[in-house]
Amino acid sequence: MNAAHLLAHGVGGRQDLPITLTALIIGAVLALIISFTVLGVLWRRPRLDRDGTAGRPVPGWLRAWADAPAWRWTVRLVGLILFGYFGIAVLAGPDTVDNPAFGALYVLLWVGIAPVSLLLGPVWRALNPLRTLHRLAALALRRDPAAGLRPVPARMGLWPAAAGLFAFVWLELVAPGRATLPVITAWLVVYLLAMFVGALVYGSGWFERGDPFEVYSTLVGRLAFLGRRADGVLVWRNPLDGIAGVTAVPGLVPFVIVLLGSTMFDSLSNAPFWLRFVQENGLPAPVTGTLGLVAVIAVVGAAYRGATTLAGRRAGTDATAVPVRLAHSIVPIAVGYIIAHYYSLLVLEGQRTVALASDPLGTGSDWLGTRDLEIRSGWITPTGVALMQITVIVIGHLLGTVLAHDRALYLFPRARAVAGQVPLLLLMVVYTVTGLLLLYAG
Repeated sequence: MNAAHLLAHGVGGRQDLPITLTALIIGAVLALIISFTVLGVLWRRPRLDRDGTAGRPVPGWLRAWADAPAWRWTVRLVGLILFGYFGIAVLAGPDTVDNPAFGALYVLLWVGIAPVSLLLGPVWRALNPLRTLHRLAALALRRDPAAGLRPVPARMGLWPAAAGLFAFVWLELVAPGRATLPVITAWLVVYLLAMFVGALVYGSGWFERGDPFEVYSTLVGRLAFLGRRADGVLVWRNPLDGIAGVTAVPGLVPFVIVLLGSTMFDSLSNAPFWLRFVQENGLPAPVTGTLGLVAVIAVVGAAYRGATTLAGRRAGTDATAVPVRLAHSIVPIAVGYIIAHYYSLLVLEGQRTVALASDPLGTGSDWLGTRDLEIRSGWITPTGVALMQITVIVIGHLLGTVLAHDRALYLFPRARAVAGQVPLLLLMVVYTVTGLLLLYAG
């Protein structure tokens, strides 16, 4: 994974910025302040859909196709085939960087989920092979897949998914030997056991609470133009309506903070000063990395909780409920960082993984006819990537500002709504400046 991992940072650095880093930060901060001011003047009442009732139904033929059992089972079968195919590489492939299992896990699945979910909605829920295997087992036993040994406790929320997400980002960013088969095999075994035991105890509802990949895809999919209303009808919708409808449940804040914080740590871990610190502090690199990952996530979380709690107090409302009610506003920010950070990795290493997938056993075979696929990098230019990174980071923060403003108008007394949002604006500024510094200061 080491060589592939570096590609995430190899294109689009500070030297490729069309303006100075200082000018970039000033421009981004001004954009946030101007948008906050404009929203305060022109957006005076809540407008976004919180109940999942907005959207224009898609044409009947598209709805019939998407809802057809045959289509749904086709998608599930595709997920099972991909799971089995790359499972061959894990169980019997070579323990080298040319094993496609590494790219499948770290690039196609982890990085690819975000852009695909942005386009098509919560795709992993439909593809999830573990959900499909559980459904098939339930059908074979003539049991309702949703039925478990006990009901899902309300307090569970997304806490299991948040823990699973942390476990995965630790594997990807910190674990020693993370690009070796024994390490990812051990992680996958624990993950599979957790998913199947959870599904046995709580039924299929476990996956939407405990599977970090499904929860991640579902949250990002809320920003898609295509989605489902609360009544299940497939609709075209305003993406902001989709994400505004996220249910405030326990564990939502930790999940989005781990998502954002881990991406920031990934940028930090490639900064020269951090690399020197890892080499010179005397601790084993995995220990330093683990402490660094936890510290960055904790700082990101503390900043979020402090700002949202202070906003609630300034507005004279119940501050304890504010953090979870505003957590959805962090999602577009996290997505912006993820796309900015991993875009070149997805394009370049994604193509390489497809080529390597033709030879999962490392025997020189060409099962898929893609072994000699030429990796095209013509659309990956340093300046182009830098401009894309700036754009998606700023857009993510602007969308987060809009979402936080609209929800604040709903949560806070009207007379204090704008004043109460000042800590939220400061939070967005801190996140923006920190993110840009981590991405480009090296």
